Amino acid sequence: MAKKQIREYIRRIYTSLISCLKKIGVTYKSAKLRYRIAIPVLFALLLWYVFCLPRPLFNVAYCTVVTDRNGELLGARIAADEQWRFPPPDSIPEKYKICLVEFEDQHFYRHWGVNPLSIGRAAKQNIERRKIFSGASTITMQAIRMSRGEKRTFGEKFIEMILATRLEFSYSKDEILNLYASHAPMGGNVVGISAAAWRYFGHDVSQLSWAEAATLAVLPNSPSIMHFGRNRDQLLNKRNRLLERLQNKGIIDKTDYELALSEPLPFQPHTLPQVAPHLVTRIYLDRPGKETQSTISKHYQSQTETILNRWNAEFAQNGVNNIAAMVIDIEKNEVVAYCGNVDFENSAYGNQVDIIKASRSTGSILKPLLYCAMLQDGMLLPHQLQPDIPISYNGFAPKNFSLLYDGAVPASEALARSLNIPFVVMLRKYTVAKFYNLLKEAGMTSLNRSAETYGLSLILGGAEGKLWDITRIYTGMAQSLKDFNKYQRYVKRPPVTYILDEKDEDEDAEVELNFTDKAIFSAGAVWHTFEALTNVNRPEEIDWRSIPSIQKIAWKTGTSFGYRDGWAVGLNSRYVVGVWVGNADGEGRPGLTGARTAGMVLFDIFNVLPSAQWYAAPQSDMKKVEICPESGCLKGMDCPESETDTIYIPKNGTDGAVCSYHKIVHLSEDLNYRVFEDCAGSRGIIRKSWFILPPSWEWYYKQQHPSYKVLPPYSPECLGNNFTKQMDFIYPFPNAVLSLPKQIDGSVGRVVFELAVRTPDIKIFWHLDDVFIGETHDFHKLEYSPSIGEHKLTVVDENGYSISTLFRIK
Repeated sequence: MAKKQIREYIRRIYTSLISCLKKIGVTYKSAKLRYRIAIPVLFALLLWYVFCLPRPLFNVAYCTVVTDRNGELLGARIAADEQWRFPPPDSIPEKYKICLVEFEDQHFYRHWGVNPLSIGRAAKQNIERRKIFSGASTITMQAIRMSRGEKRTFGEKFIEMILATRLEFSYSKDEILNLYASHAPMGGNVVGISAAAWRYFGHDVSQLSWAEAATLAVLPNSPSIMHFGRNRDQLLNKRNRLLERLQNKGIIDKTDYELALSEPLPFQPHTLPQVAPHLVTRIYLDRPGKETQSTISKHYQSQTETILNRWNAEFAQNGVNNIAAMVIDIEKNEVVAYCGNVDFENSAYGNQVDIIKASRSTGSILKPLLYCAMLQDGMLLPHQLQPDIPISYNGFAPKNFSLLYDGAVPASEALARSLNIPFVVMLRKYTVAKFYNLLKEAGMTSLNRSAETYGLSLILGGAEGKLWDITRIYTGMAQSLKDFNKYQRYVKRPPVTYILDEKDEDEDAEVELNFTDKAIFSAGAVWHTFEALTNVNRPEEIDWRSIPSIQKIAWKTGTSFGYRDGWAVGLNSRYVVGVWVGNADGEGRPGLTGARTAGMVLFDIFNVLPSAQWYAAPQSDMKKVEICPESGCLKGMDCPESETDTIYIPKNGTDGAVCSYHKIVHLSEDLNYRVFEDCAGSRGIIRKSWFILPPSWEWYYKQQHPSYKVLPPYSPECLGNNFTKQMDFIYPFPNAVLSLPKQIDGSVGRVVFELAVRTPDIKIFWHLDDVFIGETHDFHKLEYSPSIGEHKLTVVDENGYSISTLFRIK
């Protein structure tokens, strides 16, 4: 409105006011004075009226309420004031609206917050009886009274009437009904119909029957009546009278009326659902006093909890009391099952600890990440041979779980069997610092020390990890492969969540994709990693192929030092499942291994999840190459032509290792000796490709592979031309740090030196610091007690070939 119009409007009001004052005998001078006083007062009252309504109307604490993705209640935590008061819902059921309006305020939809007829009726009754017998409060006025919480006086009633009219101008009738229904006292510490529906009837407010809706409508009129030991008849009579009125007005038919009358009142409060209690607690800490819709599927959550409880009963017999598991939907990037622990109500064994977000020793669960990273960088080929022999790096001497060694093993098999030695060697090549940074980039939040502090033990459980982080990392790998197969590009996704954002749930709706050319793990490397993990088989612990109805999954287990933590992570193209088994207090138990505990739980969870097709090979992210099937390396010049395979490998793998294990050797025609042209003589000579491992590898390898052929000895005529390495130390390792424990009799212990020799029946002469200490034949082991300090061990065979190694005694 223009300023000129406003001034004109004020002038007219002023003129009218003066005219009225003159008619009642007020002089101009006195009217002008009163006008100057009245206008500001009226304006102040108008301002007060405009702003008198508090925002928000109810300044109270609410429960933390968590629902699943379909709106079903998972659980709730009581409000800060110890009241069961749920946050106001978007709407309230129609049955309850009808019952409430019929019982409390039949003219609700026809007045503006105050009903003059009701005020007149109440005043007449109160005067006749000379006491407050009847009130005149509308539903709107009652909502105001509940929000203010003041004593009931005439002055307070007048304020309520004014605020009620103001409330009517600010809110719709449905919103006012919602405010009343959400804050009405329902007996005891129950407030509002949402909480009352669960506490008294054990279901959601949307499922109220006519009898239940009528009960909740009459209850706030006298909430003290709702007591399970007294006054039940009064409450029942009130409810039934309301139902009778509904039937008389034709709102419900006779059948509904009779069915409603037959429903009994509740005898005792129901406990609220306790589904995903650790997630409910977590959301309570993060988002207190709010209703949160989670991504959880109540169906899968309940099935997962049932599986965990069943296995917990079995594991508890061995003193293993805690299990955690989570399931992530790869496509939706959402958690569909979150089980932070078992037996939430029992605090005796740390069951209320949410293990999903707790840091625990990782065991071998990180090995696939190193394998994948090295494939991606071209530092490893899928089946490339890796050493599996005793090693020691600055006193760190890891061992395989089985305490056995294969000499050499393909990298994919080392991953499937979770061998420790090959992965320590691989990490040393990749470097700890680089792998440490990769883990952090991938999402591990528990690496709180420097890379040097963890050292090579990082790959064997020397660091702590969270089930939440690790499961999400495997999800990221699966998404990289799935997205690349679908779009031929990678998609940058937000972090995995358990909170359902407000978004279009229509699966056919177009999704805006944020493409990127870079992923932490490339599709080709991920595919090879998953293929290796589908062949996981630990017959000494578990043979997954013997489990019926199991679908094809890639899976990996892990066991921490001291049998404290059992891990298992598995996936198909639709879901990733992570499982942890152990004790919340860190107590280790014999037999607590990932395969025997977490692995078994993992398979059971997958058996209740929908099956999915396996991943297609992302050939556009790989290159076809020829490899040597025995070494797993790129085909070399000396590899047999008839024994090469063609496979797809990650693109950087084309710069990988070329086979150096096949060498061209010259043999006598009877294949019994190695010869050279100048010394073959009458034995003749043929040229042949031979698979040759280093002596220390060979010593173990031939025990596991009977088909392995050791090189024949040199012909006596050619001994002077022997250039092939003939022997290697098995123990001590190069630069090993050894300790000599005392024997029972107090004497100093001995070290057992051991040597791998290509020709076992040859004589070996042993020297320590250039001092002869003995000779061996056939079995090349020698016991000795070195002094404290640095030493050099040298061995010489009878043909003059020698090697040396350094070690230290502490």
